[in-house]
Amino acid sequence: MSDHAKLRIIVVDDHTVMRAGVVALLAAEPGIEIVGEAGDGREALDLVEKHAPDVALVDLRMPVLDGVATTTEIVARHPGTRVLILTTYDTDAEIERGVEAGAIGYLLKDTTREQLVAAIHAASRGETVLAPRVAERLVAKMRRPVQVPLTARESDVLNAVADGLTNAEIGRRLVIAEATVKTHLLRLFAKLDVNDRTRAVVVALDRGLLRRG
Repeated sequence: MSDHAKLRIIVVDDHTVMRAGVVALLAAEPGIEIVGEAGDGREALDLVEKHAPDVALVDLRMPVLDGVATTTEIVARHPGTRVLILTTYDTDAEIERGVEAGAIGYLLKDTTREQLVAAIHAASRGETVLAPRVAERLVAKMRRPVQVPLTARESDVLNAVADGLTNAEIGRRLVIAEATVKTHLLRLFAKLDVNDRTRAVVVALDRGLLRRG
């Protein structure tokens, strides 16, 4: 591969040893050229300004400007540079912040050389790259049902249902019309994504929505 076809990357990490390790991993790779190293986000932005690399490998937790802020800046000011986060952190909050900032990929530092090289090439083509653990966490979070809060009256109706009351009995207990009870039940079913009273109680118990004394 000729020099002009090489992918130009920068490595951004405040841990000197870690940064040197990544550089050493990639140094012998014929298709990749490391055009700069930075120890914090501010230095990284200067490097991107100067070299316009294809890919920036960015750590999350750094002084001066952290990985999320750095990613946000690079994406806004230099859209031609893809940001690939390379970090030891895989908590939901860290992953979400990195992805929301505009990073095209999120890898963990236990990734192999082959995986890292493949990820850099994929990122340069605009493909999203996620470590398997990271992908699993994001998918699980997306699948989690969104909690829609119940109104005070819906909670009253739900507790009455859990007590085994009929619609007429619920109406008497809460001093509302039976038709109103039905309306509240329909809204409850929609919020809990259920079709019947029994399932409503089961799901509500599971989500901690019932007051059981």
